[in-house]
Amino acid sequence: MSDEKLAQLRQQIDQIDAQILDLLNQRARVAQEVGHVKAETNAPVFRPEREAQVLRNMAESNPGPLDSNNVQLIFREVMSACRALERRVVVAFLGPVGTFSEQAVYKQFGHAIEAMPCVSIDEVFRATEAGTADFGVVPIENSSEGAINRTLDLLLQTSLAISGEVAIPVQHSLMSKAGNMEGVTRICAHSQALAQCQAWLNQHFPHVERQAVASNAEAARMASQDYSIAAIASEIAGQQYTLGIVSAHIQDDPHNRTRFAVVGRLHTNPSGKDQTSLVLAVPNKAGALYDLLAPLSTHSVSMTRFESRPARTGNWEYYFYVDVEGHIMEPKVAAAMAELNDSAAFFKILGSYPCTV
Repeated sequence: MSDEKLAQLRQQIDQIDAQILDLLNQRARVAQEVGHVKAETNAPVFRPEREAQVLRNMAESNPGPLDSNNVQLIFREVMSACRALERRVVVAFLGPVGTFSEQAVYKQFGHAIEAMPCVSIDEVFRATEAGTADFGVVPIENSSEGAINRTLDLLLQTSLAISGEVAIPVQHSLMSKAGNMEGVTRICAHSQALAQCQAWLNQHFPHVERQAVASNAEAARMASQDYSIAAIASEIAGQQYTLGIVSAHIQDDPHNRTRFAVVGRLHTNPSGKDQTSLVLAVPNKAGALYDLLAPLSTHSVSMTRFESRPARTGNWEYYFYVDVEGHIMEPKVAAAMAELNDSAAFFKILGSYPCTV
């Protein structure tokens, strides 16, 4: 009786799957028509504000039992596959394969893209500025270690705009080729990862040398070729380079996350829930910073992030990186930005983009 019931349920699933397949291809055909319309006006293939609206709507209207995060994951891949019928988007990221940056790429764009690993954050910017990549994904801050200073410096200099953000949970594992620490004389990882696991390392392997390398995935690659090296990296990187896990989840902060910025030549339209990033410098006078930020209060614009970075002039001057709620096309945000621009010694909009973190 149970076998008969199971067969009936499987038949229902097969019928539903056939309907889903038909609907997916109907959606793909409409997406192709959208692509033809875009081609007539040379409109961009990827519209992050539109995709953010779709994902937001799916989560809000989801009746269950599927978890809304899983629903968004499914629809992200559907949109990615449909987008690829127009053209595969090329996305640069800090490589090699297996980094958290690569995970951020797929979380933002889906898997139907061409992912381009780069040797440094600088190279991600260069590839995107040169048009070799359509977009670049770069780490901008970590919840436990703070801002990624090289990214902040390059955002100051670049002509690219931020068009999106992605947050990735950072879970580090200690791995080696043998799956144990016998014969290991060095633990390699990105400097941020070493800092994020410092207390755990001090407790368990205080006398093993630690070496900072370009990325955690590079550490995993090195460990795959040398039994004397252990790597701190993601389990995905460990699988990529066939490493054994010595100890999992060794990060000191169990809620550790890294936030990534998507940069490119695209300037997004409002999605309904956005934020704007900018860089400011103040005149060298008493109360200048307070006066500078007053327009945000005047126009009821909420500030969600404030980060200072030395201007490197030798005069104790700083750039201030600020995130505010809202899109630059919204009247109150536009009014506040206009007043900030008038009073700042330096002013640059880094981008307005969907708020998803």
